[in-house]
Amino acid sequence: MSTDPQRIAVVTGGSRGIGRAISTRLSRDGFTVVVASASGGAAAAATLDEITSAGGHAIAVQADVADEHAVAAIFDRVANDFGGVDVVVHSAGRLGLSTIAEQDLDALDDLHRTNVRGTFVVAQQAARRLRSGGAFVGMSTSVVGTQFPTYGAYVASKSAVEGMALILAKELRGRDVTVNVVAPGPTATELFLDGKTQEQINALAKVPPLERLGTPEDIAGVVAFLAGPDGRWVNGQTIRVNGGMV
Repeated sequence: MSTDPQRIAVVTGGSRGIGRAISTRLSRDGFTVVVASASGGAAAAATLDEITSAGGHAIAVQADVADEHAVAAIFDRVANDFGGVDVVVHSAGRLGLSTIAEQDLDALDDLHRTNVRGTFVVAQQAARRLRSGGAFVGMSTSVVGTQFPTYGAYVASKSAVEGMALILAKELRGRDVTVNVVAPGPTATELFLDGKTQEQINALAKVPPLERLGTPEDIAGVVAFLAGPDGRWVNGQTIRVNGGMV
């Protein structure tokens, strides 16, 4: 077991998009980062290479976030290798769009297995394992507030994340552990841009008063604030990071 006092962060969905930006940002802030992903492979390897090339420290682990045994195994490894965990960022999630009338219920079950059960499983381990001074950060979506059509299943899952967070914050009373949720607006990730025309992208960029899409780094900066010393008085909150989109 390592006696290194360096702070340890577990980032689920940490190899792609917003999750990758969070992993690299926390590494720059001095964390050893455990990059967790469902598939591992080239994306995880590229994220590790980006971190280590910049002088940071990271390992990659693979798990289905809805599998409680696989997630517990990640935290067991972190405890064995590093002595404990200080920050857990649950960035893993799935997106599926459909009207409620046409929603395929098997797809609904798959989405909620990852987004609801997966969040619960990771939050449960975080509640059991985070050290004093630690932080849990979940991920929601600003569409919970904007309520765009075709996002019904996704918003239902992310509303569950937001509700869970305040309860967990209260349940961790006296532990000196914060629990918050970050809810991005339209963010220029590969997943978000895929399948959209340039005209659609331009229209979405005009929605926030700042008239641009968010970047993964915009989201990662807020997560880093919540994970760091300046965010210690923010607890049980959902922070909408969307350039002013209402």
